[in-house]
Amino acid sequence: MTHGYIDIAIAAALVIGGLFTLVGSVGLLKLRAPMARLHAPTKASTLGVGSILLASVLFAFASDAPSYHELLIIAFLFMTAPVSAYFISKVHIHLQNQRDPLPKPARDRIWATMAKREEDTPSLPEEQGK
Repeated sequence: MTHGYIDIAIAAALVIGGLFTLVGSVGLLKLRAPMARLHAPTKASTLGVGSILLASVLFAFASDAPSYHELLIIAFLFMTAPVSAYFISKVHIHLQNQRDPLPKPARDRIWATMAKREEDTPSLPEEQGK
């Protein structure tokens, strides 16, 4: 069905796509700053998904059943991911300038932080002086 060099190209695209997606996922989990968190999945994962779709395109053409759907998905992905990342970062910048602090969560709930208990929950600077 497929021949030597195309098999190597498909395998390489899959491995590269998997590595980029893994790096983007790890970056999303490990990076602390919200803007850095945004950068990891929008750049690395976009390239990862693009490489995996490229492998699908190569396989389809090697199998004598060409499909242009993947090419359209790649084009849509590369056009929309930077724009959505820009909008998310713009919202983050505007929310940083917000004057009202977040309300305290209920006693049995915590905000989306790495804290396990209420004692571990970081307090707001205004509350530290009280």
